[in-house]
Amino acid sequence: MSDASPSVSATSPPAEQYEQQLSRSLSLTGNVLITLSAVTPASSVFIIIPAVLLAIGGASFLAFLGAAIVGVCMALCYAELATAFPIAGGEFSWVGRVLGKATGFALFLMNTLSLVMIIGVIALGTGEYLAAAFSSANSKWVGVAVIVICAFVAILNIRTNAWVTGIFLVLEMGALVVLCVLGFTHLSRGVDTLWVAQTVDAHGTLVGAGAGLVVAQMATAIFAYNGYGAAIYFAEETRGASKVLGRVILVSLGVAVAAEIIPMAAVLLGSPSMHDLLSAPSPMEYFVTSRGSHGLNTAVSLAIAIAIINATVAITLQAGRTLWAAARDGAFPDIVGRKLAYVHPKLQTPMWATLFVGVAAALIASAVPLNSLIVASGATLVVLYLLVAVAVIAGRRSGRTAHAAYKMPAFPLAPVVAIAALIYVAKELWEANPWQLIIAVAGLVIGFVYFAIYLRPRSASRWTMSATATAEDEDIKPEIGVGPVGGLEEA
Repeated sequence: MSDASPSVSATSPPAEQYEQQLSRSLSLTGNVLITLSAVTPASSVFIIIPAVLLAIGGASFLAFLGAAIVGVCMALCYAELATAFPIAGGEFSWVGRVLGKATGFALFLMNTLSLVMIIGVIALGTGEYLAAAFSSANSKWVGVAVIVICAFVAILNIRTNAWVTGIFLVLEMGALVVLCVLGFTHLSRGVDTLWVAQTVDAHGTLVGAGAGLVVAQMATAIFAYNGYGAAIYFAEETRGASKVLGRVILVSLGVAVAAEIIPMAAVLLGSPSMHDLLSAPSPMEYFVTSRGSHGLNTAVSLAIAIAIINATVAITLQAGRTLWAAARDGAFPDIVGRKLAYVHPKLQTPMWATLFVGVAAALIASAVPLNSLIVASGATLVVLYLLVAVAVIAGRRSGRTAHAAYKMPAFPLAPVVAIAALIYVAKELWEANPWQLIIAVAGLVIGFVYFAIYLRPRSASRWTMSATATAEDEDIKPEIGVGPVGGLEEA
């Protein structure tokens, strides 16, 4: 979908600008590589999709198809807001400028805490897959080591990170290709399987599942696609950001949907036994082993470990930039804020903010049980998406996004559909475990309190939120880089 639109307004954004500090050297392709690494489709296929398969069997395809529709609605919201405010802070940058600075800071705090916990969650999964090749691997300490290593990788020049994540992304996509080949070359049942809801009951019998359960599993599928919005965190490092960010977001979502739903269909249609697939403790391991071999399963498990490491790098990059952007806006006392707002002069990356994220995530992963981390971060995405959908409507009504380079078609259909779906997901989350929503809302409340006590009384110098960054077509400076890799012409 083109980022150009006949409905683009001639209105210009405010003249006030941030100083260009980061390296504006990412191409559209480089941004897509990092963004897809944050989505990490292979991790979704091997970690999230099995839970859906066990719940509703073949109808998992329908759940993920429905989630893709919600994903498109949210991606359109992201594309419009990203081209209106191409700023590295991410979602809080839009919400603060459209719904008010207090709401923007509250969202920043909730989202940053969530990103740090998510880094812990995904990194702790590394040991599980490394254990397929190294039986002595300890999940917790392997995860902590992965976080620390990834934090140091994330402080390198952004083009270096685009290359690193791009290479890792190719390897993790190889695992998905294996599933497709094994499934589509061993078809065992017809395509009607993809809309039959089945599960294995307590007696080990394959039984039907209700349509309501299929709709409920859409909530999980929405989470599996999440990450396409990571493109916005690199807005101040992407050339021509206001013109290309919308395209990066939509392309990343499209690739993520295809990379998750096609291998899932291959597994459903090519599995030797639907009963055995839906009763296996690890459906994907069962499938790869039965259609391939134990050796192939070991190789695939290593690829998934690589995918998790890749996602850890990408999300650390995200979290570091949103923390840096908040510090640049004067969110914290100077004794802390000056360090977090520091940009390394050669690497042109937010070094201390990124390392802080890595240290915080490592400490949390070493001290907090995995299930507690999952609960604590479980509903933050719903709250985030709701505020983004509301912001895109409010931005249109107030005219604050009138200068956006991309305007979604059929407005306000996309945000309205997204809001309705997210309210339903919130209801399901509340019924499953109300603490997920309570923790997410508590993060917002703490943010509002901090804003009222510290930021509002100092509004002249704190949480200033300038209009945008400097020229988006800035040339790549030849001195930027870290050795021969960092100096590559383009990622």
